[in-house]
Amino acid sequence: MSVRTAPGRVEPAPPPNDVTVSLRDVFLSYQSKIVLSDCSIDFKKGEVTTVIGLSGAGKSTILRLINGLRAPTRGHVFVNGGDIVGLDERELNKIRSRMGFAFQASALFDSLSVFDNVSFPLYEHTRLPRAEIRDRVFRTLDAIGLRDVADRMPAELSGGMQKRVGFARAIVNEPEIILFDEPTTGLDPIMTHVITDTIKEIQRRLHPTSIVVMHDMPSVYEISDNIAMLFEGTIIEAAPAAEFRRSRNPIVQQFLEGSEVGPIPL
Repeated sequence: MSVRTAPGRVEPAPPPNDVTVSLRDVFLSYQSKIVLSDCSIDFKKGEVTTVIGLSGAGKSTILRLINGLRAPTRGHVFVNGGDIVGLDERELNKIRSRMGFAFQASALFDSLSVFDNVSFPLYEHTRLPRAEIRDRVFRTLDAIGLRDVADRMPAELSGGMQKRVGFARAIVNEPEIILFDEPTTGLDPIMTHVITDTIKEIQRRLHPTSIVVMHDMPSVYEISDNIAMLFEGTIIEAAPAAEFRRSRNPIVQQFLEGSEVGPIPL
């Protein structure tokens, strides 16, 4: 459905109420490189949707568009019914205050303790008193089993623990939307299981709209309500997880099977 706003120009209508985030006909290029081309996808409220695809396909770029860290060359990015494309930094910060972003490399502040890293969004985006911030940080660390490391520095933690601290920082403000960028990359199987369990616990406690970028397929199946595949700049398939696994799309089939034979060029 679209609405007309000016002669010759047609704008898409806002997404339905059960959709928290929606990309509509997004095109993005860097100089001569096309990253996304007519890319459209809906992310349903309170569900985990995982975007899969080849390395370098542009999956993480989708997260940055949703967070307003990148702007599309053209197209629309709806968050809670409003198009965020063209908003100024002050308006974007209001949107971001309702989001959590768990970065691929955790992106912790090396010079701050775990406690200070996790409390940072509360000081940035709220006016809560210090006592309430302290209580909320420790409740969050308790929830993911990290209360005992509150005084440690990031360099003193394992990679998996740094990931979980990044999760704590992403959820301490109890956001409506959480973005997870490759949460299991570089982790051993045991820590991967810990991370997927943590994501499921976050979902159980907060019921956010979670948008995950990942290509670790066992973990994808474990956490996802919905799965979408990005290929050559566009979403070629998006469906509930069980249905996606039965896809007859040859590109999806080749990717899921990890086969060298098929339409995906090597």
